[in-house]
Amino acid sequence: MDSGAVTINDNGDFQLDPAVLAVLPGVAEIINVSHHGESAWAKALRIDTLTTNGDQESYFMKVSVGFHGREALKGEFEGTSAIYAITPDFCPEPIAWGSLERQEDCHFYLCKFYKFADGVPEPGSFCEKLARLHSNGTSPEGKFGFHCTTYNGDLPQDNTWHDRWEQFFANGLRHVLQVREDRAGPHETLDTLLPDLFDKVIPRLLRPLGTNGRSITPSLVHGDLWCGNASIVNEGTEEGIVYDPAAFWAHNEYELGNWRPARNQFTRLYFDEYHSHVPKAEPAEDYDDRNALYALRFNLHAAALFPNQEEYVQMAVDEIQRLIEKFPDGLTEEEGSVLARL
Repeated sequence: MDSGAVTINDNGDFQLDPAVLAVLPGVAEIINVSHHGESAWAKALRIDTLTTNGDQESYFMKVSVGFHGREALKGEFEGTSAIYAITPDFCPEPIAWGSLERQEDCHFYLCKFYKFADGVPEPGSFCEKLARLHSNGTSPEGKFGFHCTTYNGDLPQDNTWHDRWEQFFANGLRHVLQVREDRAGPHETLDTLLPDLFDKVIPRLLRPLGTNGRSITPSLVHGDLWCGNASIVNEGTEEGIVYDPAAFWAHNEYELGNWRPARNQFTRLYFDEYHSHVPKAEPAEDYDDRNALYALRFNLHAAALFPNQEEYVQMAVDEIQRLIEKFPDGLTEEEGSVLARL
């Protein structure tokens, strides 16, 4: 295998990199190592083992190279660990992350292996678990952000801590826009819309969440919750888990922004089931437009991840134009606050 994490000796036995063997719990023998898919930025392996107590256990390992590969796998481990600490029935058990000894600048992330069934998890149990994730746990010092960089695909997110959600969201969105421009170049139409997006739309939709006696408590979000990162682990009950997080502490409704695009296969049933556990934030009349604003960031993620696919930028442009037309004056004094530039 060319992942660098495993070799096969003259006897046909699998030999894992010593750094991986050191963190595998209670392994007596490596039974098999097989390729389990890859993306543009990582390769995946399945490791089947025999434990010292005679059980068979399987593990999933992701391998990536370079600085961003290292930081992405670290972020995946830290994000999964944070989710697991709150809802251990909602994600794989994380084992470890680190760097290989036998291949320079090559890194790994290791967790428990699950065999998935086809389809997306049924909404009832899935949304109950997501609601538990969002409703439990406490952000350090009550801030929005995360203690390390987490990645959406190969896109590093700016998780710098902020006291206010509006500040954090605007800062993170500016970062995503910069990454998109670095990879795809300037976009004249998009660029002309950004001042009104940041000066009018974002304050109008996010500032009321924390004014007039209202407040939001930071929730741990998966951060990239689409159908490709959620699977059924029990065909009989359609129980589901999530993986590949881009986690941080956020407004809980941010998570649902990724459900708005039809491509992500979470229908209105999932929204309704989720909100049977967690009510919509006030002002509730802004809910759909907040969801559209959050979805905008996910479309810009896609535009940065796939810079040659113009449709993602166009989706963002269309939504920004709609929101600017709906809120041409931004946040007015009559609505409880004076519009201020972030």
